[in-house]
This record gives sequence, structure tokens and C-alpha cells, in this order.
Amino acid sequence: MEEAVIVLNQVKKRFGKFEALKDVSFTVNKGEILGFIGPNGAGKSTTIRVLLGMLKINSGEAKIFGQDVWKEDVAIHKGIAYVPGDVFLWPNLTGGEIIDLLLRLNQQQRSPETERLIKLFQLDTSKKARTYSKGNRQKVALIAALSQEADVYIFDEPTSGLDPLNEQAFQTEVLRLKESGKSVLLSSHILSEVEKMCDRIVVIREGSIIEQGNLTEMRHLTRLEITVETQEALRDLEECSWIHQLVLETDHRAHFFVEQDRLAETMTLLSKKMILSLQSTPPTLEDLFLSYYKDGSAQHE
Repeated sequence: MEEAVIVLNQVKKRFGKFEALKDVSFTVNKGEILGFIGPNGAGKSTTIRVLLGMLKINSGEAKIFGQDVWKEDVAIHKGIAYVPGDVFLWPNLTGGEIIDLLLRLNQQQRSPETERLIKLFQLDTSKKARTYSKGNRQKVALIAALSQEADVYIFDEPTSGLDPLNEQAFQTEVLRLKESGKSVLLSSHILSEVEKMCDRIVVIREGSIIEQGNLTEMRHLTRLEITVETQEALRDLEECSWIHQLVLETDHRAHFFVEQDRLAETMTLLSKKMILSLQSTPPTLEDLFLSYYKDGSAQHE
């Protein structure tokens, strides 16, 4: 039986009359990477602040290690490492001094693992934080968090500002955490990042959990966006059940989404119509939510 390390059960959080979280329920199991995704303003960061004991919920249950996140936050924080999406540092301290300080705040100290991560992320720790770019500020927080000995790692848009090589380094390190039995909650808007790392996905929109499951169950999130122009008419695409959100701009030009496992079939069909131009784009999460959850209701096909 799987051991739940993080448990949210029908959590509600209001700011005045605004209900930011509406009956949010999900778990993160031991040794699991859970992807927490949704458009901007959906409630991801609010949920994470609840888990960190920064916000008190109005109703429901929120626990880490079986302890209430609001009442037992000090004890819980000893077993948590956290990286926010926008890191603010002490401007007159160097990157190295800040890493040491962050480790000491969790009763830990610099280790060979810290040095390995500094080299991996190619951070110049001798520079003052005020000279750092956004990406370098993220590196400081990531190095401090990843070199801590924790049981749960919470990342809120952690790769914001990082270049592709450092994004890849982060992904490798998170998979190492999983292999060592750690639990990870990853909030991200980068679909490829979620696909590569996460065992399960939780989707939040307007404060409500609208879907959750493993990647196989949620394969519709990887539909490809296709724009095509052909010599022959494309009207019969309307009869193809695996083609979604079809827009016929003209008889010979169409825009639609298609399941990846039906791409070959789609290309065979389009080839017979003499392709003049074709563009294929993997969807971003923002594209998905605009298309699947527009007008306040799910538009699954």
C-alpha cells in the first residue's frame, strides 16, 4: 500500500469573499514525483503556501508527515526543502554566503554534495547577489534545496529563468531524489518538464482540481497542434473522431489538435490531399487550458 506523505482533503481557502481554493484534494506518496499544473492564477502557489504553513485554511485538512501544516509547521519544515518561482536574495551577500545561510537555517551545512551542485549548475558563488540574473538567483535556491537532506521537496516553478542546460540538470537531480525514495511536489507550467519527471499529474483551474491521474490516463494533454494547407479540400476531416477542435479556415486550410498516437494516420490522410504546408506544435499548458477549459467549463472531446 502506498504511503501518503502529503495529504490535502477538501481544502478551502478564502480571501474575503474570493474563494481561492475550492475543495482541493490530492496526495503525494512516498517516492513519488507529483506534477501540479494549471494556468496562472489557478491556485497552485496558494496551495503550496498552505502546505508550507504560510496560509491558514478555512476548512478541510492539510497534512505533511501526518501532521497539521498550520499547527505543526516548525516540526514539518525540518523535513522539507522548498524553492519558490521568484527568488529574492540578500543583495550584499555572495551566492556562496547565501547558500551557507539557507543550509544553516535548516540546521545543515555545506557538504561535498553542495560543491557538486555548484559545479553542475555553473554558479559563480563569489559574486554578490545584487549582480545575479533571475536564473542565477534560482540556482542559489536550487543548490541550497537540493543539497539538503529532506524527505519532501516542494518546487514552485523552479526552472523559471534557467537556460535549457540547467533545466536538464534540474530534471536529472529531481529524478535522483525519486530514486533515493524522496517525495517531490512540482508546480510547473512547462509540459515537457512534467512529462519527463512526474508519475502523476494534478490539474487545477480556478481553485478546483479538475483532473488527476498518471500520464497514461492523461495522455490527452499531449495533443499536437496542427496547421495544414493542401491542394485538395479538407472538409472530410470533420468525420475523423480523433481530430479535435477543428477549424476550417478555408476549404484547403485547417487548424486542429490530434492525439500523438494517431499522428501517423493523420499524416497519411493529409498526404493524399497533397500537402502544401504543415506546421506541428506541441501544446503549452496555457494553450491547453485556453482550449480545453475555456468559458469556465471543460471542453473535452
